[in-house]
Amino acid sequence: MLFDTHCHVNDEAYEKDREAMLARAFSEGVQYMMCPGTDIKTSAEAVAMSHQYKQIYAAVGIHPEDAASATSEGFEQIRKWIQTESKVVAIGEVGLDYHWPEPSHEIQQQVFIEQVKMAVELDVPIDIHDREAHGDTVDILRQYGKGIRGVFHCYSGSLEMTEELLDMGFYFGFTGTTVFPNSKKLKKIAAALPMERILIETDCPYLTPPPYRGKRNEPAYVQYVAAEIAKLRQMDVAEVQRITVENGKRIFGIPEDV
Repeated sequence: MLFDTHCHVNDEAYEKDREAMLARAFSEGVQYMMCPGTDIKTSAEAVAMSHQYKQIYAAVGIHPEDAASATSEGFEQIRKWIQTESKVVAIGEVGLDYHWPEPSHEIQQQVFIEQVKMAVELDVPIDIHDREAHGDTVDILRQYGKGIRGVFHCYSGSLEMTEELLDMGFYFGFTGTTVFPNSKKLKKIAAALPMERILIETDCPYLTPPPYRGKRNEPAYVQYVAAEIAKLRQMDVAEVQRITVENGKRIFGIPEDV
């Protein structure tokens, strides 16, 4: 059993073969998926997919790269989904991304703060994208996120940074990048973190792990992330799969009997 805790299965990359892609995942033992939105349109698609497939849950939110498109109406729609949709389990994918010059850091921060405050108010987990913005991301959580919990998706921070995030109640998502041979720092963190805070994810269609590197990623390949973490921690892969499913269900509030 596997839980891909961050997969963009609504992406246009699957437009021609989405059913076949999902069928492959189910046949490989992926019994849970969490599909995050990146704006209002993709959030609506994630919600629709959660209605269509029992295995799929949704997060709704505005990604930092889409922060300039944020509106008060959009925030209200996010709030409404959280309050009315039982399979919307988080606010996400939200955060900061300083890799590109636009949107400005100020706009990204304003939109992130709004969604952090909403997560605290509505008592839902948050799914965070943090790219080259570790300091500001943590500063915003310190200032506006008292009592917050959630996931640092595709974690790229330091081992030192994890200590504070663990105290805040965060989990850490590991993707196909953990399998890359040169990802030495990431492997060290995956080996050192408490196992009860580790999640596995694909971030598909991106970050494809070996042996499919260079091809489109998909949820079926989350098994390779589980296998790498098992190798790093000298654990049985079935045990890693079991624990990461439990972790995903716990942080996203999915009932044990589902």
